[in-house]
Amino acid sequence: MSRPTTPLLAADVIIRLRDQPDRVVLIERRNPPLGLAIPGGFVDVGERVEAAAKREAREEVCLDVKLEFLLGLYSDPARDPRGHTVTAVYVASAAGQPRAADDARAIIVADPADTSLPLAFDHRLILDDYLHWRRTGELAPLRF
Repeated sequence: MSRPTTPLLAADVIIRLRDQPDRVVLIERRNPPLGLAIPGGFVDVGERVEAAAKREAREEVCLDVKLEFLLGLYSDPARDPRGHTVTAVYVASAAGQPRAADDARAIIVADPADTSLPLAFDHRLILDDYLHWRRTGELAPLRF
């Protein structure tokens, strides 16, 4: 049997700093597509998705995060202009001062409700789901 062609898998992390719990850490992307983004990246072969989320947070914003829960999976084939990518989005907490590294040109600690943020990918949808969770305790809805 031949190996199936499947989407790429990524892990993103909504990071709440312990001293600023109502804000989230975003990166200004160094590479296209440009804009602000939730820290994250591709899962390596042989790596657990949770481990990839923690690794990407360390690589991009120099923070060791405590993953709290999985907000949801985002799989719209059009969510990433580079190709079909599915991402698992975690909510995490961290202490310390984030620093831009790896694919991050800069760090922004922002109000996730700020709709003027120039977000890449489907990260506005993801942050809206996060805000809904904060208000209601409900995880991201299933989308068909």
